[in-house]
Amino acid sequence: MVRHQPLQYYEPQLCLSCLTGIYGCRWKRYQRSHDDTTPWERLWFLILIFTFFLTLTWFYFWWEVDNDYNEFNWFLYNRMGYWSDWSIPILLTTATGFTYITGLLILALCHIAVGQQMHLHWLHKVALTVTLIATLIAVSSIAQLWDDEWAVLLISLQGTAPFLHVGALIAVTTLSWIVAGQFARAEKVSSQMVIFTAYFAVVFVLYLIPLTISSPCIMEKKDLGPKPAIIGHRGAPMLAPEHTLMSFQKAREQKLYGVQADVTISLDGVPFLMHDTTLRRTTNVDEAAPELARRPASMFNWTDLKQLNAGEWFLKTDPFWTVHSLSASDYREAQNQSICKLTDLLELAKGNMTLLLNLWDLPHDHPYRGTFFNITLDAILRSGHPQHLVMWLPSRQRTLVQKVAPGFQQTSDIKETVASLRRGHIQKLNLRYTQVSSQDIRDCSAWNLSVNLYTVNEPWLFSLLWCSGVQSVTSDNSHTLSKVPSPIWIMAPDEYCLIWITADLVSFTLIVGIFVFQNYHLIRWRLGSIRTYNPEQIMLSAAVRRTSRDVKIMKEKLIFSEISNGVENTDDLSMCSENGFSNDVLTPVEPKTRPGRGGR
Repeated sequence: MVRHQPLQYYEPQLCLSCLTGIYGCRWKRYQRSHDDTTPWERLWFLILIFTFFLTLTWFYFWWEVDNDYNEFNWFLYNRMGYWSDWSIPILLTTATGFTYITGLLILALCHIAVGQQMHLHWLHKVALTVTLIATLIAVSSIAQLWDDEWAVLLISLQGTAPFLHVGALIAVTTLSWIVAGQFARAEKVSSQMVIFTAYFAVVFVLYLIPLTISSPCIMEKKDLGPKPAIIGHRGAPMLAPEHTLMSFQKAREQKLYGVQADVTISLDGVPFLMHDTTLRRTTNVDEAAPELARRPASMFNWTDLKQLNAGEWFLKTDPFWTVHSLSASDYREAQNQSICKLTDLLELAKGNMTLLLNLWDLPHDHPYRGTFFNITLDAILRSGHPQHLVMWLPSRQRTLVQKVAPGFQQTSDIKETVASLRRGHIQKLNLRYTQVSSQDIRDCSAWNLSVNLYTVNEPWLFSLLWCSGVQSVTSDNSHTLSKVPSPIWIMAPDEYCLIWITADLVSFTLIVGIFVFQNYHLIRWRLGSIRTYNPEQIMLSAAVRRTSRDVKIMKEKLIFSEISNGVENTDDLSMCSENGFSNDVLTPVEPKTRPGRGGR
């Protein structure tokens, strides 16, 4: 009489348990299934894919608009009334959401690769829905409130598209292993054709995308023009409080081409420098005179203006995250800055720094509204600053200015035809970098019309504009751009074509090889399996979609059959796992006999 121990034990597979556990909270063997994924779970997989591409686009967009983070914060300040840096929290939140969605997608693809049923846990479904809705709200909000910023996306692609193309090739080539596996395991020819056609359509489009890529940095190095001149935006606002004497001194120390300043006039007729309509953001007016904090800056007397502190706000808010880089002496100096007069800037320029001057309109009840231009012009002319070093931006009374100061570089902030600009004796254009193309810059250069673009803070954008042939840029980050020795990358057209074609050929070769290997391996495995199957195994293989009770009975029949036949290896038993019942290793236990019975 033979007595048996339990017929089998299960050796857990750690990787598979983590895979199914993290994705669907199915940590135990009996919770996993090789049944087909349900239609609802397939729908969640499609939602996951859509959310991935949406968060990828949003993350890429927000990463690339880092050039305009300060502009975004200033945009929100005008609507909310208080200053705060919103850009970095948004970037961190976006990066976290994108990383989470990417992790879920990788887990889902791993389920497909190993043939496991996808079952997304309800907590992941909730988080996925929240991420999708939050991203949609963020994208729609930017589209409505800051719609012109989407042009940055197209500009950034001019600098990143060649590298994104190579990255996309690597990703699609890697996915070919999973696609080829699904193609090989598909039972119907129609299913195989759908998989094959869809995948290779994507691959074909990806191979031809470089035909649509146009970048100014794809050019011969000998055609690269001189480095654009740099104009400090309100001085050097990353190193000192904007529009203060310290800020302009820092710009002068960097030997910049010039500085940009916004001029307004006080209630008693003194021209001074201020960008905002009010004094709230860049002074301590809220503490010094809270009842007057919302009054326009031009409605204060100079005697009151010069008593305000114009540096403490910079140290408190740290708008560019640069305060930590200040030395102890610079920190103390920034803490004691005051509002700067126009005459102080003219004195600092000393006749060797170009001034890009913009004048703000005054309130209707301002006593100097009608003579503002004359007062400002008189201050500039009396300072002795060379007229050819003044870029005059205001369009009002331009004819009068041309008569009084014919040496000024007449500058326009309105994009017009070259013929119209020449009729107005315009010598320079001052535009936002999203308003012009490389062709526009070339057309202006052909007519001896200089172009200055603002506000350019990031080296990648500076490099693109350099390759485009722009003559000068206005920047908050002048101390960084002045150290850029050459464009970040520049590539000859023939060199780019060689890289493009080589990458496509390597990708195509790998994809074809993976498809051939997957199909050959599967055919060989199936032929080998047919020769080793016994009747019980054939029944068991056909029962993948039966109830768990029926499958359990068939498993036990197979185990008893193998033990009774004296089979010692576990190849056939492991075949049970490969056909859909469990990825844990099912190992038979040798029968034990009672002692003293001769092993019977």
